[in-house]
Amino acid sequence: MMPAWYQRMNQRERRLVLIVAGALFLLINLVIWSKLFGILGNARTELALRKATRDEQDVYIKERDLWTRRDQWLKQHQPTLKSAVEASTLLDQVKQIAGKHNVLIENPAIGAGDSTPDHQSVFASFETKSPWPPLVHFLFDVQQPEAFVVFESVQLQVDSGDPTMMRGKFKIARWFVPSGG
Repeated sequence: MMPAWYQRMNQRERRLVLIVAGALFLLINLVIWSKLFGILGNARTELALRKATRDEQDVYIKERDLWTRRDQWLKQHQPTLKSAVEASTLLDQVKQIAGKHNVLIENPAIGAGDSTPDHQSVFASFETKSPWPPLVHFLFDVQQPEAFVVFESVQLQVDSGDPTMMRGKFKIARWFVPSGG
């Protein structure tokens, strides 16, 4: 019944063979189980990612009418860029709103902005100095949905000379209908 090589071994060699065989068995099992658990973990991660994607798609499907109405509203109301003069018009509007809220405008600059498939833009950059409440009202009035004004860059800090004043650096852009659209 027993192989001849096993019968030729003494008790000590047989015990050593069993220990080595057991250790090999445990190592092989450890490698196999770790691979299986790794695959299982990856499958769970992928399943969670797919479930999140599916939930996101469900939300998009449920809100399709809302996004269709918003797209239609954009097509009806988004202004058309007539010339680069629109940038100075944007800056004039910002100055007018700033005057209304007693916000001091410093270092104004204008320029042509990006042109993407979604929009083309002109920008105005400027610095402000004012107390916090008027600045908040100014920011609110500048960025109304009908204005199509986007804050591309905002930096706010407390004025080092007067802690009741806020200093801000802004780059805003007005988005127009994309060229060709």
